[in-house]
Amino acid sequence: MIAYDYPLLGVFWSMMIFFLWFAWLMLLFRVFADIFRSHDMGGWAKALWSIFVIVVPFLGVFIYVIVNGRAMGERAAADAQQQQAALDTYVRQTAGTASSADELAKLATLRDNGTLTDAEFAAQKAKLLDA
Repeated sequence: MIAYDYPLLGVFWSMMIFFLWFAWLMLLFRVFADIFRSHDMGGWAKALWSIFVIVVPFLGVFIYVIVNGRAMGERAAADAQQQQAALDTYVRQTAGTASSADELAKLATLRDNGTLTDAEFAAQKAKLLDA
């Protein structure tokens, strides 16, 4: 029967090792993504960085971050701005901006259908033209 004494410090140490390993894996994937996303590197440079990161993972990742850390941040910021601009454009197109003429046409249709009375139509038209 195998018994193991697992004190609180052992739990803490195991969790710390796990989270450091997880953070390193995230950094590794981010470095690979940045290598292939980079437009200022040629194909040979990308191949050499990839081989270096695969052959000597810890050293390769850390050296890449030291050498290209600023460019990584700039590319990430540029991508975030581009995604935000695309989202803003999409929201503007989807939401659409109704003009006063469109609103008046809708009010006239409601009046013609009998949903609005002439007095209600006049009040809504005045409110729309004042705004």
